[in-house]
Amino acid sequence: MSVRRWLVPLLTIFALAACGSDKAPQNASQAPASESVSAGAAEAGVGARQASASASPTVKASAGSREASAAALVKQQPGTFGVVIRDRQTGTVWKAGNTTATTWTASTIKLAIATDLLERHRQGAITLDGTDRANLDKALISSDNDAATALWSRYDGPGMLGRFQQKFGMRTLSVVPGYDTFWRNLRCSADDLQALMGYVLEKLDPADRAYLTKTLRNVASNQRWGVWAAGSTLSPGNKDGWAQKPVNGKTVWVTHTVGFAGAGERYVVAAMYEQGASGTLGKGAHAVSDAVATYFGAPVPAKITTP
Repeated sequence: MSVRRWLVPLLTIFALAACGSDKAPQNASQAPASESVSAGAAEAGVGARQASASASPTVKASAGSREASAAALVKQQPGTFGVVIRDRQTGTVWKAGNTTATTWTASTIKLAIATDLLERHRQGAITLDGTDRANLDKALISSDNDAATALWSRYDGPGMLGRFQQKFGMRTLSVVPGYDTFWRNLRCSADDLQALMGYVLEKLDPADRAYLTKTLRNVASNQRWGVWAAGSTLSPGNKDGWAQKPVNGKTVWVTHTVGFAGAGERYVVAAMYEQGASGTLGKGAHAVSDAVATYFGAPVPAKITTP
């Protein structure tokens, strides 16, 4: 046999073997990529697509899918529900449900009262003493109603409303028709609460802002729901509000939350939920908590403590 007769078949075999080993996609973009959240992105609540060489069965939801899931959760709840989350770093605002509808503020308005008093004290218009400071702590940490009433009565509560509306940006804040001008008889929207929290984080004196953010991060167990459900890794802080109130001739539960999450209080979060007649405190607290948890990629049902 000549060299040519046995060399050609041998080269053919080598060529076929090389072709048969090319099982991978033609380019990297065809390779399946798993969606995961990096440590930095998790803190920011932003999903990051990362190609993975491993065949991990765990696929975490992207930011977009989390937003869609959170919006769907809000939509399926009975009653009037609105959530607004603003990224102070990018300026992006995400909304779900009805964020302009107004309803009883419940205890969320205590944050506005505290903000107004701290600012007036800083300006020298009033002087907060030890009792006042203790009442601020009680009103914010354990949502003590008597403490809030003492502050409202001592420092011209009705006179605060104009500042709430014009200075803090709570444009649709008002007194519930037919009721006296009192902190427990006010109504506002989720957009109003977002504006209030934004004012605290962006315009309040740094020392007063530091007091409020520290205090809202250390609320009592009866307020560890709502924004709290964003998860401990995001260091959330919140002021919650919950009460049974008359709406259209029926007594209903309102469960609201306002606060922040993320490094440097990056995200402003506000949610207001006015349930129907069949609602309960537990249903409402879990609904707003699960919406927040879903948005930030935290476990759902959210692990919370209800009042």
